[in-house]
Amino acid sequence: MTATVAVIGTGYVGLTTGAYLAHLGHTVVCADVVPEKVERLNRGEVPILEAGLEELVREGLDAGRLSFVLGAAAAVGEAEFVFLCVPTPQGDDGSADLTYLRRAVEQIAPALQPECIVINKSTVPVGSTRVVEQALGRDDVFVVSNPEFLREGSAVHDCLHPDRIVIGSEDQAAAMRVAGLFERLRAPLVITDPPSAETIKYASNAFLATKVSFVNALANVCEAVGADVREVVLGMGYDRRIGFEFLRPGPGWGGSCFPKDTRAMVRIAEDAGYDFDLLRGVIAVNDEQYERMADKVERMAGGSLEGTVVAAWGLTFKARTDDLRDSPAIEVIRRLRRRGARVRAYDPAVDHHAAGDAPQLEDIEVAADPYAACAGADVMVLLTEWDEFRWADFEKVAAAMRRSRIVDTRNLLDAPALRRQGFDYTGLGRR
Repeated sequence: MTATVAVIGTGYVGLTTGAYLAHLGHTVVCADVVPEKVERLNRGEVPILEAGLEELVREGLDAGRLSFVLGAAAAVGEAEFVFLCVPTPQGDDGSADLTYLRRAVEQIAPALQPECIVINKSTVPVGSTRVVEQALGRDDVFVVSNPEFLREGSAVHDCLHPDRIVIGSEDQAAAMRVAGLFERLRAPLVITDPPSAETIKYASNAFLATKVSFVNALANVCEAVGADVREVVLGMGYDRRIGFEFLRPGPGWGGSCFPKDTRAMVRIAEDAGYDFDLLRGVIAVNDEQYERMADKVERMAGGSLEGTVVAAWGLTFKARTDDLRDSPAIEVIRRLRRRGARVRAYDPAVDHHAAGDAPQLEDIEVAADPYAACAGADVMVLLTEWDEFRWADFEKVAAAMRRSRIVDTRNLLDAPALRRQGFDYTGLGRR
């Protein structure tokens, strides 16, 4: 089937959703509230770094199946399906702010066609389907939950090759209509009630965050007992009940989903009268990991960071994205600076000329290339797993640094080769 679809919001989720639905053959109109952004998108200019997304947007524009308009109401007049992809920012207590969601719903309500299906794609608290229904105030349209499971850096691939499609609806016919949008994908389909669909999203990210915190704690144990975490994980991963995914130690988890969704899961449980102490521990392990990374750099520097220069490779929360939100790299850098280090950072996705425009990078010196970051450095710490770091010219790195010392928080580099070149090297949980 092909359908007429509106997508409200052109952030990370909305833009990717609109582009891949157009790729599947649907006619898609995406709405945003920023005029300049709408103009740029209609020219095929994508404002975020995401592999394959710009090509997908241009394909939709060229085929006449994808367009961008200003204002939510302007997008929905002919739509059979409306995807809500608006921000739901989180408070310090883990609760979500639904202001943008309610505002968007109120704007589209008068313009919706009868029998239209409004699909909640935003990550929202359990029970938000009811909130949307109440805000719409219409009994001739349906509200369905369809959570997203996109990984930044591979979102286009995830859209076109999903592990599963989850649809939450009290109306079976409406659920099947939504399922028809994705029939070309031939993915496993989970149709359930809205609260279960909404919980699946939070539970999935909370479980993945648990795996990352576990392997980070395991790396610390390996260091203490003289084991190699890479060999330990290899032995674990062949167990099909465990698998290899998300068993790579690092400086901590971050980004737009894991921190938000784990805190939200704790809050959801708390509001229902259950103390999710296990997940609180997962969050605590992650917070401790930032300090442990700073400890590693401090030990490598000789026991004090006061007056030292630290080169930091990586600022984004993961490779192949330009997203700085809740980045573990930035959290570690902040701790290094509090201990007296001068930090000079480099990231392939961060323009050093425009770095001052990003609030997350306030007071962080950003270099033009990895070698400039290393100039006069006492220690280099690798914080984001960009492939270009793996293939850097380490003779040039050594010549730039005052002392040849590396802390590799991603276990990305070839430790024996670096040691042969004269570097003092340490990774996570490695001998």
